[in-house]
Amino acid sequence: MKNSLHVGRAALLAALVLVFAAATVMAQDPVKVAPNNFKVLLENDRVRVLDFHSKPGEKIGMHSHPDYVTYSVSGTQTKFTSTDGKVTERDSKAGQATWRGAESYSSEYIGTGDPHAVLVELKGKAAKAASKAAPKKKKE
Repeated sequence: MKNSLHVGRAALLAALVLVFAAATVMAQDPVKVAPNNFKVLLENDRVRVLDFHSKPGEKIGMHSHPDYVTYSVSGTQTKFTSTDGKVTERDSKAGQATWRGAESYSSEYIGTGDPHAVLVELKGKAAKAASKAAPKKKKE
């Protein structure tokens, strides 16, 4: 009885490890996942700037972004699927800038027109430097 309980626990633990490992493996660099869609415009130790183009109905596989800003060159309507399977839809208008925390997802462009956006991904040192450089408010 004890052996079957240990075997069951070991199997459950192995399954959980595989699920988390699969999510990590699936969430990759967008430039590697979709090289026809993402082009690196600039990269240094503080930021990476990506130019993104797509077509309506095109799907982009699971990928990850650190904290980032998206500037929509053209308006888009996009369906996002996170690593846990949750599906959300987001609309953006041309000229709109949006802040997003680090996330992993796959996407599908469900609007009309050709989606075009510029993404500015922050790297660790950039976020820390910005926090240190921000002026402190004086207490009154």
